[in-house]
Amino acid sequence: MQKSVQEILDSKDFKQLMSKRATTSTILMVLLFAIYYGYIFLIGLNKQFLTQKIGEVTPLGIPLGVAVILAAWVLTVIYVVWANATYDPEVKRLKGQLLSK
Repeated sequence: MQKSVQEILDSKDFKQLMSKRATTSTILMVLLFAIYYGYIFLIGLNKQFLTQKIGEVTPLGIPLGVAVILAAWVLTVIYVVWANATYDPEVKRLKGQLLSK
């Protein structure tokens, strides 16, 4: 059964899909902001902690900064895996309702 674009946009399935995408994106964004701004606040509020040496010359702030960057990559991978496994197949299914005759 072919549906119009407006019927798809008004459907419960489409609204649930948009809600899932917004929830997932918001959670990942909040996590990223917490990690990044937590590091920035740590720099501003407790420099002594970050200047502690690991080994002979490396301050603790360097590996923590690298961890912030890696965390951003990990959160991106989580979104991509979620989108490929959940979001994209559902979008394809909804598109199929438009194109089926």
